[in-house]
Amino acid sequence: MIAFVGLCILKLAVASHLSPFGDEAFYWLESRHPAWGYSDLPPMTAWLILLGERVAGHGLLGMRWPFLVLGAALPWLVVWFAREAFDGRAGWQAGLLCLALPLAGSLGVMALPDVPLTVAIMLALVALLRAMRDGRLADWCLLGMALAMAWMTHYRAAMAMFAGLLLFVLTPRGRLQWRLGGFWCAMMVASLGLLPLVISNVQQGGAGITFQVMQRNAWQFQPDALVQPLEQAIACTPLLYGVLLWVAWTSWRRRGDGAPWDVIAITSLGFIVPYFVFGLFADDLRFRAHWPLPGYLPLLAAVPVLWRGRASTQRRALAGCTFALAALGQLAGLGYLGVAAMPGAVTSLATLKAFPRHFVGWQESGEVAAHLIDQQPRVMVADNFMLAAELAFQLDGKVPVYALDSSLNVKHGRAPQLAAWKLDESGLRLAHAGEPIWLAVDETSLRERERHAWLESVCGRIADVQPMQRLDLFGGAKRIAFYGGRVPAEPAPAAADCVIARDAQLPPSPRNRDEP
Repeated sequence: MIAFVGLCILKLAVASHLSPFGDEAFYWLESRHPAWGYSDLPPMTAWLILLGERVAGHGLLGMRWPFLVLGAALPWLVVWFAREAFDGRAGWQAGLLCLALPLAGSLGVMALPDVPLTVAIMLALVALLRAMRDGRLADWCLLGMALAMAWMTHYRAAMAMFAGLLLFVLTPRGRLQWRLGGFWCAMMVASLGLLPLVISNVQQGGAGITFQVMQRNAWQFQPDALVQPLEQAIACTPLLYGVLLWVAWTSWRRRGDGAPWDVIAITSLGFIVPYFVFGLFADDLRFRAHWPLPGYLPLLAAVPVLWRGRASTQRRALAGCTFALAALGQLAGLGYLGVAAMPGAVTSLATLKAFPRHFVGWQESGEVAAHLIDQQPRVMVADNFMLAAELAFQLDGKVPVYALDSSLNVKHGRAPQLAAWKLDESGLRLAHAGEPIWLAVDETSLRERERHAWLESVCGRIADVQPMQRLDLFGGAKRIAFYGGRVPAEPAPAAADCVIARDAQLPPSPRNRDEP
């Protein structure tokens, strides 16, 4: 209990100071447009953010508190699962391991879909274990509701369904369930979670499925993805990752013994192995170390049970080192986010690849935007969806915030959603042609080889560009420039002498390095 309370306090401290992650800010923007779904995700994440701010008001904690609550519930679900599978002693030990596992213990600090998705899948595993053992209709209904919640959160709920299908096909106990009414009741309840996904895709011409299945995935073999086990070892900490793989293998060998080893083996490997194979051909541009997390959680329940029969001085020392290293990894991860929340401390990371560029600079840019709007009210235009969402969060409805048609909008699946809201370039010209606007340009959002051509094109998208103010933050690691301009009736060709592209080539200003 002390570890749980201490971790919750640390997460609360980080969540109350850390600026919104780029995608997180867009989920917040989605919450301001309640719908059955969006071009990137089903609606659950936006609905939770909407609930949070309706209860606690606009702000970091207003947005994040539902996710902190769900994240705090995850270790207790692991305890519940381990107690149902084994005994109370295994339950508490598995709960402690969940607190130490960096991917799991830190869940909830940010308002991201993996929080409700992981909680829903873990709840489904508890309900599945109970339903297959006792056959009670209430447990089958709980399983269906948990799977419905997963479908309403992310398309990756399909992996939970796949893992369950393997269990019901490959194991004798699983095959018996096809004859039971409770199983089909659970599937019918789970299918209700697909309704928002179907409705939103029909409304948007299949934008969500197109992005998740086709646009974000290369669907060709990527040798670089063979390092996934190394990524997982770092994300889980090496010793604990090794222990989890050993438990997975042992559970697989004991699956013929029946409950609970068949459930643990199939559901865990049903996530870990397919995600590895899928990762060899799919999206390698985004952070994906968290994908197999639901597969690790049932393994945590078996760790203390399998260690009991192997007690020795050396094994106890190894168990202690495994837990200690995992706990240190957990603290290091939260410490990194804590550094990202402190502008003075994050400067030390400015020259490193670990620089948290998607967490920093938003508050400073929001202050500049608010100052310009106070001087002369105009709509705000950002050069990509992420900056637009961050400014919208900081301004909280002060003026509309539009996004230019950047390649980033397409890459992250947000272009159809901006078009549906009429917050893209077409919507801007339709509503404000000929009017003056404020323009914000994140000069560091694109790779260097893509940057110059994009910045030149911005001068054709916005007319009469006049420099107003620029932020050279963290030694130039984050550079955001502000301009005055006018919305043209039609976009013009890219300007070779574009002031935006020219200013972006200037060296960072020492005077304005770490503050607006």
